[in-house]
Amino acid sequence: MRNVQQASTNNDFNKSLNISIHQKRIPKPKLSAGSIVGMYPVILDDGRTIIYTNDKRKESEIRDRYALRQ
Repeated sequence: MRNVQQASTNNDFNKSLNISIHQKRIPKPKLSAGSIVGMYPVILDDGRTIIYTNDKRKESEIRDRYALRQ
């Protein structure tokens, strides 16, 4: 007997390539990785360095830490 593989239909193949199906399984935080939406900029070194933080209250702490590194 010959080994026969069942051929998939074009419909199945097209479904596997559809990205919208895969994006439903990815959690939202992973989809927004690298995004600065909802982040606050802390401008340092006269605009040469920008650090984004999600808590605006930590701005002074970030400035102090950056000054200690210099």
